[in-house]
Amino acid sequence: MRILSITIAAVAVLPSLSGQSDWPVYGHDPGGMKYSPLQQIDRSNVGNLHRAWTYHTGEAGRPFETTPLVAGGRMYLSTQSGRIVALAPETGVEIWSYDPKVRRPREHRGVSYWPGGKGIPARILFATGDSRLIALDAASGQRIEGFGNHGEVDLRIGVADRFPNAAYAFTSPPAIYRDLAIVGPSTPEGPSRGPSGDPRAFDVRTGKMVWRFHTVPQPGEPGNETWGVDGWKDRSGPSLWGLITVDTGRGLVFLSTGNPADSFYGGDRKGTNLYANCVIALDAATGKLRWYHQLIHHDIFDYDAPGGPALIEVVRNGRKIPAVAQITKMGLLFLLERLTGKAIFGEEERPVPNSDVPGEEAWPTQPFPLKPPPLARTSMTRDEVSRRTPETERFCRELFGQLRVGPLYTPHGTEKTLVFPGSMGGGNWGGVSFDPTLGYVFVNTSNLGTMGYMTSSPAGSPMAYRNESAYARFTDQDHYPCQQPPWGELSAVNANTGEIAWKVPLGNFEELESQGLKNTGTPNVGGTIATAGGLVFVAATNDARFRAFDSRTGKELWSARLDATGNATPISYLGRDGKQYVAIAAGGPGHLRNVGDMSANSADSLIAFALGGRDESAAPMPVTSAPTGAAAAAPAVNSDLPEAAGKPLVVRVCGKCHGVGTFVATRMSRQEWKDEVDNMVVRGAVANLEEIGLIVEYLATNLGGPTGSRRKGK
Repeated sequence: MRILSITIAAVAVLPSLSGQSDWPVYGHDPGGMKYSPLQQIDRSNVGNLHRAWTYHTGEAGRPFETTPLVAGGRMYLSTQSGRIVALAPETGVEIWSYDPKVRRPREHRGVSYWPGGKGIPARILFATGDSRLIALDAASGQRIEGFGNHGEVDLRIGVADRFPNAAYAFTSPPAIYRDLAIVGPSTPEGPSRGPSGDPRAFDVRTGKMVWRFHTVPQPGEPGNETWGVDGWKDRSGPSLWGLITVDTGRGLVFLSTGNPADSFYGGDRKGTNLYANCVIALDAATGKLRWYHQLIHHDIFDYDAPGGPALIEVVRNGRKIPAVAQITKMGLLFLLERLTGKAIFGEEERPVPNSDVPGEEAWPTQPFPLKPPPLARTSMTRDEVSRRTPETERFCRELFGQLRVGPLYTPHGTEKTLVFPGSMGGGNWGGVSFDPTLGYVFVNTSNLGTMGYMTSSPAGSPMAYRNESAYARFTDQDHYPCQQPPWGELSAVNANTGEIAWKVPLGNFEELESQGLKNTGTPNVGGTIATAGGLVFVAATNDARFRAFDSRTGKELWSARLDATGNATPISYLGRDGKQYVAIAAGGPGHLRNVGDMSANSADSLIAFALGGRDESAAPMPVTSAPTGAAAAAPAVNSDLPEAAGKPLVVRVCGKCHGVGTFVATRMSRQEWKDEVDNMVVRGAVANLEEIGLIVEYLATNLGGPTGSRRKGK
């Protein structure tokens, strides 16, 4: 952690919460607390919460991770394909829709609202999966012709010019500071060379770039030496796909950066690799660095910092401390002073395991906050394998015995390695929420390991070593986690003491519940919100449920079935009819589709709940899952593809970066395989249109299955 000189006038620590009946920013306030001051829905009546309306996008089958906004009497959201829609927030009736015709759509988490000024009406700004920044009139949904080139800015220009075929996408909404829209890209996981992950700020009126910050310091800039000999040169990333937050009073913008490429091999970037895996504070008007705090040195774990840094307040010894809360995939919650980046409860560098991969130099220590303790599982022993059934215990013990196992920050080695938490976390992009009246930070985490091993790449590959089976889940024969529950948890951390106030299992699998195994928790992706009604709302779980918890105790007070898993963050707002609503996007389990086998669970629904009578016409669709059984084989870490025409092409394209072991035993429909291959291309796989068609043909022919059968071994 390094502190640069900073002089800031004293301002109010927290924004005024009075009258905030809308949800005008992704995190409700620019600082991303995800806290609503509304209290019409509270502990005493949340049990009477029912579905008020449902809006269907007509785009089921892709991840639906959007968090809508409510501002100026309208709701704004992005759909699975990247369309932008305006709705009446009291009824869900569509007002307008704009289709940017995104090539190769990918997950998209929302849009931003600029309230206008000096005679200019309000605007909606968003960045796309094919790297465009677009401005729309908030009232009509029409492009702003005077913004950029007829309403859009090509974000590849000046950043990705030298890599015309490389993925360069935007999945999170811009942060708005005064008349600036600040964006960060999602860059390829590999190979090492590609577009940079630099954040940039653009004028919301004209589309002109105002500033750019180098997340990989260039020659002559401080930190360049942390990349070894030429390790900085044409480095892809570090990705900045998470949310960006703003302290509007102090004029600061906060970012959490991801890992550089390649995700698992860093032999060509020896050093700590600044400013990868950092919380960074920049001057919002100029982009100049104020301070940084590195969360991981030399990341070879794919532990990119998820979520946005939440701006909170900590009270210690009677002193109010403006702070930043950052959850990580490691399950570590960093509480930092907002003006300096210093760890509020202290931090220490601890020795961690080395790497046995030739040419790799893992950093010998990593930073650990002294408080709070880890919020997710960080290790495992043989005695902790699942005992769900005798068959499960035998299966998991045998699998565990094949793996090299160590503590947190054990890198994938030349032997098959089990890593906790896996690359999905721990924490993920849902980040945290904060109740300023309690001083509690709320975090949902997963306990899900991944397996893989490093192997030398074929001749001609851009990296010396790749991770074979990098994202294989540590699951049993029925695709439930192979360690004992809980598999997902919701925690409340007292930010004033650094202690865990409460922790409860989050989620459950109905099939296991019917067998007497309750309160298992489930892996989860998405976020929480807190309200002045004393509630924490969260979907996120891999069981298609939306829940409300007592924010003081963690007691579950309400649960509702969704049309599909809600891998998103909810919102709460006050309609013009005087009702408080809570809304959540429910599209399906996305990246967790094979865990617990909720893979047939898919929808296209944005659902709003309110107190009062149930709208039976909007009753949820049934959630289904494929049958389970001991005969379904979990993927071996060293699985191989079926011998057939097209296999060499699949191995060459799909195996260049992280191997093919993550999907060799998956069965999906042709359309699902096409979507999966498109997603691989977006993330860095290099292939032309003819090759993509041949790859899809091979996978659909040899690893095909009915729609919704994203099940391994079937």
